[in-house]
Amino acid sequence: MSSPAAASPPLHSATTSFDTTPEPLRLAGLAVARGGVPVLAGLEAEVVPGEALILRGPNGSGKTTLLRTLAGLQPPAAGTIAPGAEAMAYASHADGNKATLTVQENLGFWARLHGLADIAPALAAFDLAPLADRPAAALSAGQKRRLGLARMVLTRRPVWLFDEPTVSLDRDAVARFAAAVTEHLCRGGLAVIATHIDLGLPHARTLDVTPFRATAAPGDAAHAADAFADDDGSAYL
Repeated sequence: MSSPAAASPPLHSATTSFDTTPEPLRLAGLAVARGGVPVLAGLEAEVVPGEALILRGPNGSGKTTLLRTLAGLQPPAAGTIAPGAEAMAYASHADGNKATLTVQENLGFWARLHGLADIAPALAAFDLAPLADRPAAALSAGQKRRLGLARMVLTRRPVWLFDEPTVSLDRDAVARFAAAVTEHLCRGGLAVIATHIDLGLPHARTLDVTPFRATAAPGDAAHAADAFADDDGSAYL
């Protein structure tokens, strides 16, 4: 007798409730490191549902490392983060698009991954409907960025994390991004965004990470160059 097929996740609309109940994001005594080199230490912050936290600081100050730690891609060096990574959705520098798939196929993959049936809200939020049948490889840099950001609408995660999300976006696309985040906040979601521009978000606070820069031990200096670069040699923090 054949075994029963695995049950598929229930499908929802993209405007459904979050898959976990939004709760405050709390950082307590948080320290983060890259490649074993201390980057930030002593971070204390609380972000409540409906609120955005804007990360500021010069290049290399630790914003990306902090976001990666919040997303669960690396463990904290010290301190605690609550809730855990299961509440987070992270949009990094990379767009996360599959080049050979069309726009709607890329979004369809993310929708199914998160138990959703409808990608229309994501298409509408970033004006991607006219590009729905175009392969991701054929998109401009700004269009690829819009596609990468649109998948966040489909995650059903209450905490959105963004690393310089407006890179390659024109003024209209920046406004669309800000509108999508605003809607997320109005539904009770939270956002942590590393950006150098003013997005005009409601209920947004700023955290400058510069005062929390950690002091590396003398022995760490030899490893710093490797720690602060990714595989292609570009700045990682």
